[in-house]
Amino acid sequence: MRSKLAGLAATLLFLNPLAAQYQTAVPGYRFEFPRDFFDHPGFQTEWWYFTGNLKSTNGRHYGFELTFFRQAVSRGSAEAATWDVKDIYLAHLALSDLDGQKFYHTERSNRAGPGIAGVSASSARIWNGNWQIQWEGADQELQAIDKQFQLHLTLHPEKPPIIHGENDVSQKSEGAGHASYYISLTRLAAMGKLEVNGETLGVSGLAWMDHEFFTHQLGADQIGWDWLSLQLEDKTELMLFRIRRKDGSADPFSAGTFVDARGKSTHLRADDFTLEPLAENWTSPSTHATYPIAWKIVISKWEIELEAHTALATQELAGKTKIALSYWEGAIHLEGHRGKTPLGGVGYLEMTGYDRPVNLAP
Repeated sequence: MRSKLAGLAATLLFLNPLAAQYQTAVPGYRFEFPRDFFDHPGFQTEWWYFTGNLKSTNGRHYGFELTFFRQAVSRGSAEAATWDVKDIYLAHLALSDLDGQKFYHTERSNRAGPGIAGVSASSARIWNGNWQIQWEGADQELQAIDKQFQLHLTLHPEKPPIIHGENDVSQKSEGAGHASYYISLTRLAAMGKLEVNGETLGVSGLAWMDHEFFTHQLGADQIGWDWLSLQLEDKTELMLFRIRRKDGSADPFSAGTFVDARGKSTHLRADDFTLEPLAENWTSPSTHATYPIAWKIVISKWEIELEAHTALATQELAGKTKIALSYWEGAIHLEGHRGKTPLGGVGYLEMTGYDRPVNLAP
């Protein structure tokens, strides 16, 4: 369940009448790789999301986020001119300097134009200006260049793609098609370099990729969500999301996925896990939203109990305008146990709808 919709929410509100022109996520879709790593123009909304926890050769810890979005605004035609707008391409980039207690983030939006932004299965590439993901066989080459920092990483998948949900559909609210097709690469070995404030550092660590495509998702009573990707020391992973209702309760369409050390996935329904905020909050000076930045996670079936905390509270991506969504997205570390065995790990936490409700209802 990825948001990354800052700057996109207002567009969606006005585009709902167009939704009938697009496909919806229902059972029966046949996934094929590498094809499904790329674009699906029959769906109105699509995103690719990369996060990771890195350690530099001099021992410093960093988190990173690079996300790409495709938002359809017109079905277009074969005669469309170069500068006609069929899709809007947005991207977000963030770096968390966990030891230096600094958070850098920026965003951009473009039309495709003459190759300014886009997605191409034939060239195995997703890009927005000089931010890009290039597939080289199974590996992905990540490049993101900003005036404050640069990332150059090679990401190597240690497990096959995971398809989330039941019947290959990640249902988000009541009704056929109120869902997404949701793919993850849950354990990517990351290696490369980071340039920040003029200093170049070798880095390595773990990354995660999410890819979702859909036309409808949230219902009218759903105001936001809390999402976690967890990479544990025993070579297992967890994806969990808790959709919040207007009354503050967790929606029964909350769900997750457990991935074992061999790469086999198990779907988790809302009653299969507990995801509860702990008494540790941070209030944004920009949006005045208060975020719960520590969480308790319990998966009784596997005797997993974890606590998620962050070394850097200020990881909010605040929207630049009143119509843009703001959300907290940041690196976390995990401590706990599985049965009687200590268990730690790293991950990423996303929280939306804390400054005002997310409105993605059809």
